[in-house]
Amino acid sequence: MIGAFFVLLLAGVPVAICLGVTGLAFGYAGFGGMLFTLMPSRIFGVVTNYTLLALPLFIFMGIMLEKSRIAGDLLEVIGLAMGGLRGGMALAIILVGVLMGAASGVVGATVVTVGLIALSPLLRRGYDTGVATGIICASGTLGQIIPPSLVLILLADIMGESVGTLFAAALFPSLLLAGLFVAYILILGIVSPASVPAIPAEERAQVSGRDLALRLVKVVLPPIALIALVLGSIIGGIAAPTEAASMGAFGSLLLAALARRLNWSILRETVQSAFVTSAMVFLILIFAQPFGLAFRGLGGERLVQDAFDSLPGGLNGQLLFLMILLFVLGFFLEWIEISYIALPLFLPVFLASGADMAWIAILVGMNLQTSFLTPPFGWALFFLKGVAPPEVKTTQIYRGVLPFIAIQLFGLFLVFFFPGLALWLPEAIGW
Repeated sequence: MIGAFFVLLLAGVPVAICLGVTGLAFGYAGFGGMLFTLMPSRIFGVVTNYTLLALPLFIFMGIMLEKSRIAGDLLEVIGLAMGGLRGGMALAIILVGVLMGAASGVVGATVVTVGLIALSPLLRRGYDTGVATGIICASGTLGQIIPPSLVLILLADIMGESVGTLFAAALFPSLLLAGLFVAYILILGIVSPASVPAIPAEERAQVSGRDLALRLVKVVLPPIALIALVLGSIIGGIAAPTEAASMGAFGSLLLAALARRLNWSILRETVQSAFVTSAMVFLILIFAQPFGLAFRGLGGERLVQDAFDSLPGGLNGQLLFLMILLFVLGFFLEWIEISYIALPLFLPVFLASGADMAWIAILVGMNLQTSFLTPPFGWALFFLKGVAPPEVKTTQIYRGVLPFIAIQLFGLFLVFFFPGLALWLPEAIGW
């Protein structure tokens, strides 16, 4: 069944159809129609899941912020504020990646927006092509782990954890990762200043300090307030994730209106894009149900259990094997495919061992983040190549992301060896 799934996937069949066809065909061949008597109730559970209602709301919020060009304003203002530093523009891109990731969690929107706005100016100012493309791709993927992340919402559903717990657990690891990116750029500015030059003084002099401070307040403060409203209400226990997502969606409308960019055309495009993206996600969730039923019915869980029992090193050995497997799958599959195909196969093993599922969820989320960067099928690479100038080669983009993949793996190992990085905040709150 798994072999047939990969054959269909490589043939270009949409992942939802691959899941449904292989699950129904092999499940029926093995057990007949009896296996699928539970399927209607499971599908009903997916489409009536109150927590999953946060998905289309957060998707709407991210697309509205992208369509109203708020990300572009952020990049321009923060770039000018940091322009005097070597690598200042790169540092601005990291901060915009953090803010946009926390405000939306939509990787494609961040990478495309920052790529369109920043890549050509970076190259024009003398940045190394690999550094410029790598920092845009890596910063764009921060939205995968910074709450409110779509990955974390789906992982909460898969692993049976509350969304608020995973959001709290991901806060410090995600900021740690952004901090490692900043440290790399600062070190690069010392070791190889020619690859990350500062913005020329005459260009910075065109904007006075007072004007810059005013623009920082007007452009940067509103998105930070929106992020604080959404995340603070969830982590503080004031609002459920779905309620906070609705506040975030409404807040994105207010920000677009305050920037005088909210019109009927943008609203229509945002609703349409959010609808299409949400439909794609939910179709995969629905079609994953027959696949999961068939896999369990055909003895797949027992096969995985036996394989894990034979691994040396106990829980740490099993976790290390899972991390390596997810990393390798990330070269070929999207995160949502990995989440709903590979992850449920291994969860019973970790549930039986009594491991902290919030910690494992953060490790999985950080690992899945690298799947956006790893060649040949890293989606952040495709997004950037689609908007990059013709002189930027695919090989340069691949070369540029390699240091950031290494940094992400280093961050993953820090959370692996120091679980308190993920677990301290949920325990302090009392979750």
